[in-house]
Amino acid sequence: MKNIFALLFAMISMTAITNAQNSKNTGKVLRHVVLFKFKETSSAADIKKVEDAFRALPGQIKEIKSFEWGLNNSPENLNQGFTHCFFVTFNSEADRAVYLPHPAHKAFGEVLKPHLDKVLVIDYWAAQ
Repeated sequence: MKNIFALLFAMISMTAITNAQNSKNTGKVLRHVVLFKFKETSSAADIKKVEDAFRALPGQIKEIKSFEWGLNNSPENLNQGFTHCFFVTFNSEADRAVYLPHPAHKAFGEVLKPHLDKVLVIDYWAAQ
């Protein structure tokens, strides 16, 4: 039993050290970019519920390092109907791995689902 506990402790410690080194040594963060195109049948109130639910996630999921969002205002008209952009920032891929199946994220998906026409998601490592 002591050996199992020691092994588990060592594994958790190594993961924490690796995650901290990945973030601090490289100066990079992991960006999770999400773009939404809503159904034409969704009302402004429906879309506001989605916005509010997404904006609540940083308070519910501690692995989110930072969060920002906004509405498209590009004059180029190249957005292909995508109107909302959300940036979720993580320190590590392990933090993102906690976020994706997190119950709060899954609950957000249920709020979004009836109103979503299309979604585009891109993740990348960004230097700060």
